[in-house]
Amino acid sequence: MGFWSLFIVASMPNLQFLLVGLLGAFLASGYINILSTNALRDMNKIVFVVFSPALVFASLAETVTLQDILSWWFMPINIGLTFLIGGILGWIVVKILKPEHHLEGLVIASCSAGNLGNLPLIIIPAICNEDENPFGESSECKTIGLSYVSFSMALAAFFIWSHTYSLMRKSSALYEQIHGENATIKLPENDSGRSGEAQNQYKEGYRDQEALLLPSTKPTDRAAEHQIIAPLLSKGEGSKNKPHFWTSPKATLTWIAEEFLAPPTIAAIFGIVIGITPWLKSLIIGATAPLRVIQDSISLLGDGLIPCVTLILGGNLTPGLRGSAVKPAVIVAIIGVRYVILPLFGIAVVKAAGVLGFLPPSPLFEFVLLIQFTLPPAMAIGTMAQLFDVGKEECSVIFLWTYLVAALALTIWSTIFMWILS
Repeated sequence: MGFWSLFIVASMPNLQFLLVGLLGAFLASGYINILSTNALRDMNKIVFVVFSPALVFASLAETVTLQDILSWWFMPINIGLTFLIGGILGWIVVKILKPEHHLEGLVIASCSAGNLGNLPLIIIPAICNEDENPFGESSECKTIGLSYVSFSMALAAFFIWSHTYSLMRKSSALYEQIHGENATIKLPENDSGRSGEAQNQYKEGYRDQEALLLPSTKPTDRAAEHQIIAPLLSKGEGSKNKPHFWTSPKATLTWIAEEFLAPPTIAAIFGIVIGITPWLKSLIIGATAPLRVIQDSISLLGDGLIPCVTLILGGNLTPGLRGSAVKPAVIVAIIGVRYVILPLFGIAVVKAAGVLGFLPPSPLFEFVLLIQFTLPPAMAIGTMAQLFDVGKEECSVIFLWTYLVAALALTIWSTIFMWILS
C-alpha cells in the first residue's frame, strides 16, 4: 500500500475526533455556554464513575482470554517505558525551563502520561473500518484492536492513578502551601481620617473577599468534597501526612491500596477476571448467556464514553483560548517530547522487542504499542486538575496546543507506523 493511501487511512479517525472536539468547544463557548464549568465538572464525574468503567469492563470481559493476557505480557512493560521515558524528559524540561513550582507536576505529567484509552478507542476502530487498512478484514481487525486497546486502557489506569495522581496531588499540596504562606492581609496605611473602627471594618471586609477568592488552605476540605468521585482523595493533608514505609508499613500498604481504588481500575480488574474465567464468562457473555442483559446494559453505558469524553475535551480546551498561563517555551517543550522524541523512542523499543521475540505475530499489536508513545497528554490530568483545583487554567492551555498539534502529529506518525509494519 502506498504512503499516500496510508496517510488517508490514518487521517480519518483524527478528523472525526477533531470535529467532535470542535463541537464541544463551541458548546462551551460564550455563544451557547451549554457546557459551563459546572456542567463540565459534572460530566467529568459521570465519565469517571460510570462511562469509563463500563467500557473497560465490557471490552475486557468480552474479548480477553487467559491466553491473550499471557501473550500480551510486553504491553505493561511498553506502557511503563512510556511513563518512565516521558517522566525523565519532563523532569529535564522542568529543570531547564523552571516553570512555577506548583506547575512542575503538571508539566511532568503532561510529558509522561499519554491518552492511552480514549484516543486509541477512536483511532483503532476507525482505521479498521477503512477498506485499505493494512491489518486485515474490518470486523476482525476492530474486534481484536478493541481488545488490545481495552487492555491498554486498563493498564494505563494503574499508572495514571498511581504515578500521575501522585504528581498532581503533590502539586496541589504545594499550591496550598504557597497560598497559605502568601495569604497576608495588606491594610491601607492608617491616617488621621480613618478611625480604628473603620480600620477594623476594612479588615473584616478584606477577609470576606479573601475567603471568596483564595482556595481553602486545608486540603482535607477539598478532598472531602470529591470523595464520591475520587476515593483516592482520602484523609491525608498532602505529602506531609504520607506515612513512611519503615515507620508504618501497614499504613503505607493501606495508602497504596487506596491509590488503586479508582472506578476504571476496579472495572478493569473485574473485566479481566471474568474474561479469563470461562464459567463466569459464560454467565454474562454471549447470545445464550443467562445474565447477558448485564453485559448489554454495561456495553450501552460504555458506548457513551467516546462522545462524552471528546465533547469534554473540546470544552476543556476553550479556556486555553482566553489567555496563556504557561510559558510558550514550556508548551513547545511538551509538544517536542510527546510528538518528536517519544515516538522515536517508541520505534526503537518496539522494533527491538520484535527482534527479540517478545511480541505476538500481530502487526496490529505492534501498531498499538507504537501509538502508545505518540499520544497527547491523558485527559485524566485535566480531571485531576479539576478535582484538586490546581493548574486548571494552565492545563487547559497545554491541552489546547497539544491536542491541536495531535491532529497532525497522530496522522503523520500513524502513517509512518503503518508503512513500517506493512
